[in-house]
Amino acid sequence: MEELTRFGGWVTITAAATLAAVVSSRLAERFRIPPGALFLLVAAGASDLFPSLSHLSIRSVERLASLALAVILFDGGLRVGWRRFRASAAPVVSLGLLGTFLTAGLLALAARFLLGFTWSTAGVLGAALAPTDPAIMFSVLGRREIAGRTGTILEGESGANDPVGIALTLALVSAAAGGGSVAGGVTDFVSSLAIGLAVGAAAARWVHPLLVRLPLRDSSLGPLRTLAFVGVVYGAASAAHGSGFLAAYIAGMIVGDAPFQGKRAVARFHTSLASLAEIVVFVALGLTVDVTAVFDDRVWLDGLVLALLGMLVVRPLAVGPLLLPVELTAGERVFVVWAGLKGAVPILLAAFALLGDVEGSERIYLIVFVVVVLSVTLQAATIPAAARRLGVPMLELREPEWE
Repeated sequence: MEELTRFGGWVTITAAATLAAVVSSRLAERFRIPPGALFLLVAAGASDLFPSLSHLSIRSVERLASLALAVILFDGGLRVGWRRFRASAAPVVSLGLLGTFLTAGLLALAARFLLGFTWSTAGVLGAALAPTDPAIMFSVLGRREIAGRTGTILEGESGANDPVGIALTLALVSAAAGGGSVAGGVTDFVSSLAIGLAVGAAAARWVHPLLVRLPLRDSSLGPLRTLAFVGVVYGAASAAHGSGFLAAYIAGMIVGDAPFQGKRAVARFHTSLASLAEIVVFVALGLTVDVTAVFDDRVWLDGLVLALLGMLVVRPLAVGPLLLPVELTAGERVFVVWAGLKGAVPILLAAFALLGDVEGSERIYLIVFVVVVLSVTLQAATIPAAARRLGVPMLELREPEWE
């Protein structure tokens, strides 16, 4: 009986938190910050006020973040689609691959020479902070979305640089922990992306006929079928020592262009699930962060320095030159540079550093917390005004017909 009572309490808390996450979208829209940012701050404060809430292990955070990111990237692939991606493939690939390396390298140099980290720790920290998360930006924009190539480039960049950043961080974590050489890290990095690409493309080509030729009698099961498909693709690629995240993104892009029964309902389901998954990751991070430690050892100052450098110096230097050949207006280029928001991925990468027992990993985790907080609050709040001032084309999102 006591076990049922305890379980009922946890179900109540979880359901109430989920309901609050859904309702918070209106509050976040008013203050121009993502719902996840509110939950990140609330969870961090609650874990300090109520220590019983902070029993979530870093292993649990890593698993939650991995599943959440697979869902988020599949939804990103659905939104972009293969045709849109192909039309902007050159800038997306250059930003996602070369831009990620340049960003990670410049941040690593800053961490080494300005903050005094060792080369191994600085490399892991730079790689963890390199990926972007435009999904946060789109939640800030509310019922408007970016039109044209600008939106495709931002969404495509995020989908590309997330798997690249993860593979790069894992290679650096292995090297920093003494588990491999530089050559081995490069080999693991390349093979991880290659396997993920192959599994995602093959799985999507296989599931397309399944979606078309085997329609469901109950169309409400469509979203569950594609969700199971995401799990199969991510799990298969990961089991083959590949990037399950890249596989999920590639599969989402290919399926996104496939006509099948109930496609609109499937797209809405995955968009909603991705928003909820991002909030879950932010809550997990908040519950595992000791806020007092952020201020005890001047971690907040390190995070502030890296956040400002990343926004004002590193991203313009790393991404700006890569956008010069792209057919965008000057305002659109500036907006793409400024819209490099940080989100759930750095949380996952910081958890990898902790699990890999990298030197200074606890400090890395706290610094990532500070950078993400600054990005999803202060920087994110400027996105709507920046879009207007820079003349970025926008589209009004229509309500669904049934509303």
